[in-house]
Amino acid sequence: MNMKRYFFSIFLTASALLSFAQTAPEAPDALVRRLAVEVTDAVKSDKALATGDVTKVAALIDAKVIPFVNFQRMTASSVGPAWRSATPEQQKRLQEEFKMLLVRTYAGAVKEIKDQTVTVKPLKAAPEDTSVIVRSEVRGKGDPVQLDYRVGKVQDGANSVWKIHDINILGVWLVETYRGQFSQEINANGIDGLIKSLTEKNKGVKK
Repeated sequence: MNMKRYFFSIFLTASALLSFAQTAPEAPDALVRRLAVEVTDAVKSDKALATGDVTKVAALIDAKVIPFVNFQRMTASSVGPAWRSATPEQQKRLQEEFKMLLVRTYAGAVKEIKDQTVTVKPLKAAPEDTSVIVRSEVRGKGDPVQLDYRVGKVQDGANSVWKIHDINILGVWLVETYRGQFSQEINANGIDGLIKSLTEKNKGVKK
């Protein structure tokens, strides 16, 4: 083989592999495993995080978790059919308040992180699947805690990526739980009533 052609073919092969590595999405179970390790390691090394400081937890989640959560889908699913009739401004407010609600909930959970480890179970999914459930267990003192994630493939610019859009804690899916609560508020006071209720909860105001 002509040496120039040989090295050129190697160059093309290497370029193709590099391009694939840059565009291939991180596997959903690898994503969950990485986020779990990064968050628990951060909490164990920062006393303010370990005490559940909301500001610090919010910063941690913004940096480590939020980029990999499909918040629009998560909020829309929690609000239910009323989401489609909400104005763009109402949808924006709902996402902001829902995000803060989850941050405050997460802050409480973060305080419990001490010697726990997260084990991600083998993923059972077909290559063509665009929505999967990643199952994991949090192990520490006492019985293991079931913690599962619904992860869906979404388009992010030119690439497709996996993002979390629901969480299951001990057999209870977060979106389903909030949908029931939000539905009652919407039926009683409309979308603006739900926004007001979420805002008050996030400010620690009791109704």
